[in-house]
Amino acid sequence: MSVAIGAQTLFSAIPQIQYEGPQSDNPLAFRWYDAQRVVAGKPMKEWLRFAGAYWHSFNGSGADPFGEPTHLFPWDTEADPIARARAKMDAAFEFLTKLGLPYYCFHDVDVVDYTNDVADNERRLQTMVAYAKEKQQETGIKLLWGTANLFSHRRYMNGAATNPDFHVLAHGGAQVKAAIDATIALGGENYVFWGGREGYMTLLNTDMKREQEHFARFLHTAKDYARRNGFTGTFFIEPKPMEPTKHQYDYDAATVIGFLRQYDLLDDFKLNLEVNHATLAGHTFQHELQVAADAGLLGSIDANRGDYQNGWDTDQFPNNLYELTESMLVILEAGGLQGGGINFDAKIRRNSTDAQDLFHAHIGGMDLFARALVAADAILEKSDYRQIRRQRYASFDGGPGQAFEQGQLSLEDLRDFAAQNGEPAVVSGRQEYLENLINRFI
Repeated sequence: MSVAIGAQTLFSAIPQIQYEGPQSDNPLAFRWYDAQRVVAGKPMKEWLRFAGAYWHSFNGSGADPFGEPTHLFPWDTEADPIARARAKMDAAFEFLTKLGLPYYCFHDVDVVDYTNDVADNERRLQTMVAYAKEKQQETGIKLLWGTANLFSHRRYMNGAATNPDFHVLAHGGAQVKAAIDATIALGGENYVFWGGREGYMTLLNTDMKREQEHFARFLHTAKDYARRNGFTGTFFIEPKPMEPTKHQYDYDAATVIGFLRQYDLLDDFKLNLEVNHATLAGHTFQHELQVAADAGLLGSIDANRGDYQNGWDTDQFPNNLYELTESMLVILEAGGLQGGGINFDAKIRRNSTDAQDLFHAHIGGMDLFARALVAADAILEKSDYRQIRRQRYASFDGGPGQAFEQGQLSLEDLRDFAAQNGEPAVVSGRQEYLENLINRFI
């Protein structure tokens, strides 16, 4: 990506992306994502609420531990940080508009480069918030959620809210305050906390109980500030098990839900779940979705995937229709996401260096989710998927099974039932049939 700044913009050669249907062979068109198409009673755009990730798409350089950057953005040549941030934002909103993305998400340091001066950082961010507000008004694009990057700076090498040094924690608070102010000013619908380094490397130097209490106090303090200043949206916690920190406190959905419950945060917080984080925790994404949905805390998702051969967070664009169809079954049965949307927290590969590569990646991801939504809705409405599951638990729908669910049976009652009724029948779970059913509808 090395187009020069000037009359020729970074994405000027890319047309507005349109829906052309499944038969189209145009690589710069949607085949499945038709924003107005009604599925399960709502337009696709309401089920999916797509968002662009400011950090990967407009800050990701393609660098890795073994090589220098390969994504060379034109704004990187700007010496002035505000001019550089404005040029980047111009390109970002051009991209979002041409792709028809209704939302975007950002970390504070994605929007404008920070220094080590708190007041200067606040001024820089406020300047760019004013510019972003103009861009939002011009395009109609909204902010799905904002957040603060409390993991990249070296001061956060031992965490931010869980850091053993109060001075570092205070710096984290300063960043979160500014990021919340920016989110409120831009009409952001949610605010996300990702504890990228909230955890520990070894217990030898860690007071884990105290750190988790500090984390909870930090979240309460941030939440109270936001509410006092008019923020009415939802706060999200994004689980991740490890990497960069060996033991992260927000390991998976179940761990986060337990934390929120223990520290009285359930009324204000829900979960933002990421595919690659789920697999790093040893779960499927479907599992994490179901855990959150069962708790009434399925707020938002980050769309990506990992690599089956790499045990780390590769943040690739999603391409597994089977996996996403199963995921959309969970989301549909839960009634949709609560407050959030589908943020493409994914990056094009190091050797994908053309401007259109970024479009191809997002088009593919949006089409994939749209196709999975259609397939999942058809499965729920036209197959015996629900019936099979209901039948599997039918013994709890009446008689002694129902009495057990209602707390009316003692352990002695269970013993007597088992003794009187002999060995239970072996009943198939019909797993292969159900797996074939997914394939039939996709």
